[in-house]
Amino acid sequence: MIQLQQRSSSPIYEQIVEQMKELVAKDVLKAGDKIPSVRELSSTLLINPNTVSKAYQELERQGVIQTIRGKGTFVLEPSAPRMAAERIEVLRQELQRLTVEAKHLGITRVQFREMVDEASHMLGEGYHAAD
Repeated sequence: MIQLQQRSSSPIYEQIVEQMKELVAKDVLKAGDKIPSVRELSSTLLINPNTVSKAYQELERQGVIQTIRGKGTFVLEPSAPRMAAERIEVLRQELQRLTVEAKHLGITRVQFREMVDEASHMLGEGYHAAD
């Protein structure tokens, strides 16, 4: 399910957050699905439970999952409009950063769009881009 890259410059908790979000985006995990507990996932990944807890807290803050005491942690329906607006702004800033990086690498606008289309295509049927 989740594969950590020990040599990545991205912290382990961020890798968990991004991979969980990718699993939801690809419809591998759907709204209402129960995900492993902090203990279960930390044991599976052989990492400190505090790291998984930090990732889960971030996923909860972003409206991706919800923990219900005594029942478990579950994937939520897509986020509420207020939370979505905040996340969209973060996405815009990241896209701006990627656009600048692409320009410095000599990537053309067409090549950049093809890269975005290819990345979107990886999400398959769960992602509907408006053309």
